Amino acid sequence: MRLDHWLAQATEQLAPHSESARLDAELLLLSRLGKPRSFLFTWPEHELPGPLVANLAGLLARRIAGEPVAHLTGQREFWSLPLKVNATTLIPRPDTEALVEAALALRLPEQADVVDLGTGTGAIALALKSEQPQWRVSGVDRIADAVALARSNSEALELPITVHEGSWFVPLGGQQFDLIVSNPPYIDPQDPHLSQGDVRFEPLSALTADEHGLADIRYLAAESRHYLKPGGVLMVEHGWDQGEAVRGIFTEAGFERVETGRDLGNRERYTLGFLSGKR
Repeated sequence: MRLDHWLAQATEQLAPHSESARLDAELLLLSRLGKPRSFLFTWPEHELPGPLVANLAGLLARRIAGEPVAHLTGQREFWSLPLKVNATTLIPRPDTEALVEAALALRLPEQADVVDLGTGTGAIALALKSEQPQWRVSGVDRIADAVALARSNSEALELPITVHEGSWFVPLGGQQFDLIVSNPPYIDPQDPHLSQGDVRFEPLSALTADEHGLADIRYLAAESRHYLKPGGVLMVEHGWDQGEAVRGIFTEAGFERVETGRDLGNRERYTLGFLSGKR
């Protein structure tokens, strides 16, 4: 079958099930061809061998059933970094890049100590390291498979970060940081969206938190004070409708200059606050 014919048929099959049917089809095909996207436009008449078409049919069926493209291809780009992904962690999303951009805009020491709590694939930590190679960046995750994945991404991208296994601050001992950043679980366990879309295939433990999604954020705000240097910054991602509540949590925990930033869709997406005291 010709490449362009397969893409047309695959797009038609995916259209009732995906808002990005053409892109999904292209990504699935490229993952098996091992070619750049330009190949699709340069060689539309390329003949796909029968075994490949059969393999792609299986991928299409899984995508139609709702399985995320990132899980099918084993990769997701974040901050222009090709990250390996699997079902043990959240799939990095473009909205989180707003948090990375804001972190990079902070006036931190030249050799800042930074930790990403609940690092998953290592997306945030690796994005920061790619832009600020002199920063000492760490990640923490309680899931052993996620720790292995983050370490693998670090090695593959040649971006050296330290990844610890453990729950939140537990493996950090007495370390203190200029910046603590996290994309913690923040979805209410009763949220109906948990039964829709890609999140059906992602670990619930990385998605949901008690207290209408605010329990882990409250914990981070309270405990991070012991792990931040004077004047250090805590920054967390949260739901689009949680900005006011998170600002209240930060203020109650004693943070100053608390503010909320917006994502690419102009929705409140992250909140940051400064620990009192001079550096």
